[in-house]
Amino acid sequence: MTAEELASLAGPDSALGRELTAYLGGSGSVYDRPGAFTAFIRGGGNVELYRRLSEELAARYDSLQPSALLDLGCGDGLAVVPALAQAKWTPPRIDLVEPSAALLDDVRPRVPGARFWQSTAEDFLARDDSWAFTQSTFALQSIEPEVRAGVLRALASRTERLVLAEFDVPEFIEGSPEHLQSLVERYERGIAEYGADASLVAQGFLLPILLGIVSGEQRTNWEHPAAEWATQLRSAGFTDVTIEPLADYWWSPAILLTATP
Repeated sequence: MTAEELASLAGPDSALGRELTAYLGGSGSVYDRPGAFTAFIRGGGNVELYRRLSEELAARYDSLQPSALLDLGCGDGLAVVPALAQAKWTPPRIDLVEPSAALLDDVRPRVPGARFWQSTAEDFLARDDSWAFTQSTFALQSIEPEVRAGVLRALASRTERLVLAEFDVPEFIEGSPEHLQSLVERYERGIAEYGADASLVAQGFLLPILLGIVSGEQRTNWEHPAAEWATQLRSAGFTDVTIEPLADYWWSPAILLTATP
């Protein structure tokens, strides 16, 4: 499906329809637009979502007191920085991994003593290291499932505990009328949360992701229902997997998956 066809489905008077009509293709990776990503991640429903997420992570640092922490896809630190600030326990070794140099530069001065790696998860895990606690917050959805399976297998043998924050997306046949209608309705809710930043967020972040999903071109997002995430973790070698609700969100309910080998 093209942007024009999706705009027609959304309707010309809808926020999504207007943004799609204005959208020019070929914008490249969403990581080339860090300003749009920052506006998205620090606004709308993400404010409450990341407040809850940081609280949950801080509680786990304090209860488990890990000797080494790995954050895969830390972004600009919106989850890990406040989690570390709230926690009484600071892991002696912290590794922060992020493919975007601009986002990694944002987090660098706010976690003194950490090690910073501009890398994809799969390339980073080619090194020989292990961690007591690994987290990845809304990042593994950006890795193709076939590649992600290798990432999860590598983690299963090298971390004592893995905590993932992801979304429990509804289950549809991709490209079906029901799936497309659901995407339109959910994106309408999301764009509406951003007020004056709506076009920046839509043009620079949300629409590249949406069009990648519906067209299959330059796709950057592969999400699943919670049960499928759990299945992937078990297939990778994690034997104990739990799913907990984290927060309501315009896209889908956010969940925490905790897995141990």
